[in-house]
Amino acid sequence: MKIHEQCLPCLVNQAVRTADMLRIENREEMYRQIFLNMSRMDMNRTNPELVGENFRIIKAFCGCDDPYRETKAHYNRVFMDQAAVYEKTITSFRDAVKYAIVANIIDFNPIHGDVEGDIRKFFGGMEALQLAVDHTAQLQQDISRSKTILYLGDNCGEICFDKLLIRRIRKLNPEAKIYFGVRGEAVVNDNTMEDALFVRMDEEATVISNGDWALGTVLERVSPAFRKVYDEADVVIAKGQANFESLSEEEKNIYFLLVVKCPVIARCTKVPQKSLVCMKQARDIIPGSDLRSGCVCKQAVSA
Repeated sequence: MKIHEQCLPCLVNQAVRTADMLRIENREEMYRQIFLNMSRMDMNRTNPELVGENFRIIKAFCGCDDPYRETKAHYNRVFMDQAAVYEKTITSFRDAVKYAIVANIIDFNPIHGDVEGDIRKFFGGMEALQLAVDHTAQLQQDISRSKTILYLGDNCGEICFDKLLIRRIRKLNPEAKIYFGVRGEAVVNDNTMEDALFVRMDEEATVISNGDWALGTVLERVSPAFRKVYDEADVVIAKGQANFESLSEEEKNIYFLLVVKCPVIARCTKVPQKSLVCMKQARDIIPGSDLRSGCVCKQAVSA
């Protein structure tokens, strides 16, 4: 889906918060370069691409290939401990899906506040939480008859609950080849190969880099090896808003698992903000639109 004008403040805010976290000294020049990049942007492109470009500028100014490395490692450790506890309460495939989605609600920005408190709050109220769109039955059926499954991860921390869901997927279909996709280069707090190996994702799936440095999965930019896996996958499970933004127009058997965090995605998915969604890709639910209406998906997501 195309970038929306409401995404622009988020792009700027991310740069400001990251510069503050990293204590970048020459941030005025960094902002100038970011604003120059944004002034040239094509509004037909996706928000994840622009976030990736801005984050590359930030990395150049801080002289670090992964500015969130310590933050990601911290929350990966926190969630590894939490996942081990909550796994005992997961009694069904739908439970595993719901836990994986709820894990997406946590904001890992280091100035966000009490992240561990949020974890306890949301997971403690798990029984009361419902999926606003619930296509888990269709997902379970598709998984059971698939030969190849590609699971596209999102953030640090929640990857631990992705691992629990993949463990359930393996029980459903022990013969399926399962891949877990990560970013090819550090971008904000998204999973890289380093994060996947840290949480031992390779115990449950073949970890594959997409070879790119954008958020989400921008197919025009991924490596040939990753694209081959994507094309051959019978089912793609895509976590988070960035994967929704970058894949919502693709003709593929995709299931989007996310918490709807902003009004743009809420309008596209036709559910309220903060909704939990397990949504199958289709062509018949959300019509094409323009910037004024807020949803710019050519096709969307379905029953």
